[in-house]
Amino acid sequence: MERAILHNDASNHEDFVRAALEGSHIIHSSEIDDLTLRSWRRCRDEHGLDPGMSPDPVIINRDDLRERLNRYERMLDIARVEMTDLYQQLAGSGHAIMLTDKDGILLNFIGDPQFTDAAAHAGMQLGAVWSESVQGTNGMGTCLVEQKPLVIHKQSHFFSRNASLTCSAAPIFDPHGEILAVLDASSESKMAQQHTMVLLNMSAQVIENRVFFCAMKEAFVLRFHSRSEFIGTLGEGAIAFDTDGKILAINRSAMFQLNLESPLQIVGHPINQLFTTSFSSLLKNVHSPAFPIRESQHGRRFFATLQAPEKSCRPSVVPPWAEKSDIGRRDDNDYLGSTDSLDALHFDEPRMKRNVKTAVKLVERDVPCMLFGETGTGKEMFARALHTASSRHQKPFVAVNCASLPESLIESELFGYRPGAFTGASREGNRGKIVQADGGTLFLDEIGDMPLHLQARLLRVLEEREVTPLGGEKPIKVSIKLISATHHNIKNMVEDGDFREDLYYRLHGVSLTMPPLRERTDKLQLIKHIGQLEAETAAELNWEPEALKLLENFPWPGNIRQLRNVLRTTTALCEENVVTINDLPEEIRNTVYDDEFPEGPEINLNALAIAERDALLSELEEMHWNISRVAKKLGLSRNTLYRRMKRFGITPPR
Repeated sequence: MERAILHNDASNHEDFVRAALEGSHIIHSSEIDDLTLRSWRRCRDEHGLDPGMSPDPVIINRDDLRERLNRYERMLDIARVEMTDLYQQLAGSGHAIMLTDKDGILLNFIGDPQFTDAAAHAGMQLGAVWSESVQGTNGMGTCLVEQKPLVIHKQSHFFSRNASLTCSAAPIFDPHGEILAVLDASSESKMAQQHTMVLLNMSAQVIENRVFFCAMKEAFVLRFHSRSEFIGTLGEGAIAFDTDGKILAINRSAMFQLNLESPLQIVGHPINQLFTTSFSSLLKNVHSPAFPIRESQHGRRFFATLQAPEKSCRPSVVPPWAEKSDIGRRDDNDYLGSTDSLDALHFDEPRMKRNVKTAVKLVERDVPCMLFGETGTGKEMFARALHTASSRHQKPFVAVNCASLPESLIESELFGYRPGAFTGASREGNRGKIVQADGGTLFLDEIGDMPLHLQARLLRVLEEREVTPLGGEKPIKVSIKLISATHHNIKNMVEDGDFREDLYYRLHGVSLTMPPLRERTDKLQLIKHIGQLEAETAAELNWEPEALKLLENFPWPGNIRQLRNVLRTTTALCEENVVTINDLPEEIRNTVYDDEFPEGPEINLNALAIAERDALLSELEEMHWNISRVAKKLGLSRNTLYRRMKRFGITPPR
């Protein structure tokens, strides 16, 4: 009776926390783990927090927020793509994807509409402070302290106000091993879902690796792994060094492979102390295919590639299903680039093949391109591939998501500003995305979400090919290849007055539509190919026929982006390179298709069959029509259960 009162309301949560901190016998060891108890003690002893209090959210002032957004600009640009991918994968499940800096200040937030009220109540907004010292035990703040991936599930929060949340968080480290940021996925889910943590951790690692390569763009970078096919994947090690061979930075995967505990063990030392190859011999392998190299301490063999310093940091332009062995193999003397990356966008899918054929014809023409299609169909990847195939491939590809930028910041982000242009402006100013794309390609994603008052400014820039930063007087000439994209019906928006007609015609030189994944004729080839790449193994994946069928027939509302993330998790969970139905997310396992229950004449059943039918219906209703759970309870395979349902004329409720 005493324990039963502990989880019902705010006062009971307070009692639960106090009882745990006092070591009360009424708290079972399974109810609270060591990490949570350690955090609660910090909250009480170091931060002076009281579980009975629910302090209002702390929001930093606007000037401080703007300064932090400017300081983290590069990292935010890198993270935005991965956060959007993660959000699309979890869309509809009531999640918010958040990114904080090393002080726990919330710098970016993408929220599911189902989670809006809870997020607002908990103080999830830009500039909110989520450090442990302010918000008590929580995903972001506790992750900053523990510096490892973790889940803070409901009652593990210190304050009762946050006890309705499930927060998964993963740290992001800078190239020198210092914590840089935290990526978090929060929801009001009743369960701490394993696949959410897997996806989140992978996304954090992608961001961390991209930050590393961008920060080390002026250095040599040795990329290595014990398996050559793993170079270019999340598991590759990376060591940056200067022209004298002095080590500048190392990523976490490299430390793991070399059995190092801290970057301080090797930073500042010569690179040839780590490997048996001399410095001069190492430099001869710049841009070479993977070459063998031996670690000096134990003689272990690795395979490596050496990346030379570059003047600009460009994200990968190879689509996620393109061959990893092709990454980084471009001949820099090839002025016209290559159409290989465009061809890699499809497996002879007719509409994609037609899109590529059209794009190739216009790749060197000053014709703006507008890409249409649902979210996740690969519009940005197509734009990157088009940039790669052009003579501008050595210049920047700058992507701007017009929907993800706050309206108050989009003008300064796009057009730039001069020092002191407004309160909180950086003392160095900001060139803006348009100027950053000079000589290269500017990709305006979700152009349909651009505010009307900024559409006029953009039109003037496109017409005059020059941009005037905020607070500036002298215009800056720019040369850009323009590609825009949207999932909206722009024609309807023009008719409704929500989009400028003159801008629409200026952007609409040629339009290409990316087909949704559910309609693509090469869907099966994409599933197998992307799955093989996401598995990060040379061994060929084996697919259970039923699992492959479920993947092929699934409607994929998030399209290729969702497919990639599902396969990333699925292949990480499968054993011995065999993908079974049990490795798939529950939403895919429990999908029922019309062809499994074809309409037919009413079935005549005898008394015994009617009794069996009623018993089966009772089990299905008790399990809320969860096919997997019913099959497991009855000791049947899903196929056998489906056959019995068809025999008895049982159709799942729509």
